[in-house]
Amino acid sequence: MLVRDAMSTLVLTIGPAHTLRQAARLMSARRIGAAVVHDPDTCGLGIITERDILDSVGSGQDPDTETASTHTTTDVVFASPTWTLEEAAEAMTHGGFRHLIVLDGNGPVGIVSVRDIIRCWAPAKRRPAELTL
Repeated sequence: MLVRDAMSTLVLTIGPAHTLRQAARLMSARRIGAAVVHDPDTCGLGIITERDILDSVGSGQDPDTETASTHTTTDVVFASPTWTLEEAAEAMTHGGFRHLIVLDGNGPVGIVSVRDIIRCWAPAKRRPAELTL
């Protein structure tokens, strides 16, 4: 199975000036664990995750003044839609992260997470056998 078969095509893109609270609200509303951070001044893409926000708040920083730019990972490993799920899982394991931005020639087309991969690899849930009398 390929990354394009497992990835979420819902890509939340925010700017570096978004506060952590704004980022958290947007991520929560979409029920996603990561957002792409696009900085038009550097033409760079980064990622901010729920863990980045949690670490900031947990260390006592103010989510209303802390910006995404301060907490964005810019040394990002990008996946291709044609990678296998094994390649994506290997990149995540090697890098110690849970999300990969998926790029094609025109920019981000999705995000694949550990949860997406597990969903594809785990056997389908079985319905309990119907009770018979």
